[in-house]
Amino acid sequence: MTPAGGMSVQDHVALAEIELCGELIIAASAAAEDRLSQDRIDEVLMSVCP
Repeated sequence: MTPAGGMSVQDHVALAEIELCGELIIAASAAAEDRLSQDRIDEVLMSVCP
């Protein structure tokens, strides 16, 4: 997003949430089961946000 003044604006919280969602989507697509267990979700999230 570029405001009229030409400066770049970033929402770091939103970017972090998008990264977490992306990691969960990747883990879910690689999983053999239909749903990720709570333990697996925790594992994925902890690997991104130690």
